[in-house]
Amino acid sequence: MRLKEKVVLVTGSATGIGKAIATRVVAEGGRVVVHGLETELVANVTAALNQAGSEQADRTGPTAVGHVEDLTAEGCPGRLATIAIATFGRLDAVVNNAAVITTGDIHTTDAERFHRTMAVNTLAPLLLIQASLPHLRAVHGCVLNIGSVNAYCGEENLLPYSISKGGLMTMTRNLGDTLFREDGVRVNQINPGWVLTENEILRKRSHGLADDWPSHLPRQFCPAGRLLAPAEIAAAAIYWLAEESGPVSGQVVDLEQHPFIGRNPPKTIDTVPAPPAT
Repeated sequence: MRLKEKVVLVTGSATGIGKAIATRVVAEGGRVVVHGLETELVANVTAALNQAGSEQADRTGPTAVGHVEDLTAEGCPGRLATIAIATFGRLDAVVNNAAVITTGDIHTTDAERFHRTMAVNTLAPLLLIQASLPHLRAVHGCVLNIGSVNAYCGEENLLPYSISKGGLMTMTRNLGDTLFREDGVRVNQINPGWVLTENEILRKRSHGLADDWPSHLPRQFCPAGRLLAPAEIAAAAIYWLAEESGPVSGQVVDLEQHPFIGRNPPKTIDTVPAPPAT
């Protein structure tokens, strides 16, 4: 197992990519601090991970512990780190996954919306790294930031979100150098493209799309005929959390179906055919 007995704190791990990462961590022998905003969802994921851990040979003690709190609440980062230490006695890795997808362009993005986006997507990861650093330093642990390909420019209606992810990417490059040299703590980042999470399904439905919208996407956005799955992002995350990534730090890896920068989209849209009627 690639993460045997390692303790990983994953923010926003009650749904989507974070949940998939937490699940894969446990499958690889690790233990997880589950975090989210919805009490029931956090409890369900924590229970499922503890059940999965109990079914593994030679596993003793809890596999997962949950915590429900807004990351921007005063002292939340410190409390998350303390929970890891109090429950498992160590903290090997932090995955900064929690984020808010805030829509808005230059005309509609007000100060309140912008500050909230930056607080969750950029400042909270920084503060969590600060709070976790003494524990990560002790074990030469690592940080994995979950960004977005929108960090490079972003859609016009995702201005605040794109700016926040651009800031996160700069943070990864900066800390990936300084923390590794000074503290032996690696910092890397994954930039997912379009991922079919539970929240993305609900978000697109709220925009008026039909329930089967994932089956009718333009090929220019998904050459494979489908979107990325959370489990596929989680599979890549394990490499950065495990020892096999060695001394690599300060790196940002894009996970998308096509080259996001410099791509020439087709002039005609080739939609994915509807599934056959049954």
